[in-house]
Amino acid sequence: MNAAPFYLHESDSRIMRKKDRIELSIWMEHLEFIGEELKYLHELENRIVHDHPLFLQLQQIRRESALKSARLYRYELSMRNSLECDDLQCDAYYLHNHERHRALYMEFVRDFRAFKKKLFVKLLNKAGRK
Repeated sequence: MNAAPFYLHESDSRIMRKKDRIELSIWMEHLEFIGEELKYLHELENRIVHDHPLFLQLQQIRRESALKSARLYRYELSMRNSLECDDLQCDAYYLHNHERHRALYMEFVRDFRAFKKKLFVKLLNKAGRK
């Protein structure tokens, strides 16, 4: 990730757009890592746990991860339009839009962590029975 430094001569709105782009790149990088993690979790579920409802939940989370990633990539493209803002109402729109994407990202991460915890508990229970 290449984050450009903020300079004192930059406007507040330009600094906020830079901050938002940096934050978005972090979210996208994290979702890519979650995608990799999901592959490993799928293998663990398939080889050890064999819990069909958990498998279905894993498939759902994999779909959601792909959809969230695609949505963030589209959002990244739309951020270019924010450079053309020339009034407070336009800036407010993009600020609200960024906050909405942050909330969706955070909700997905919370759901993913809850699922991962559930799968690990199942793995530990299987390991304890042997």
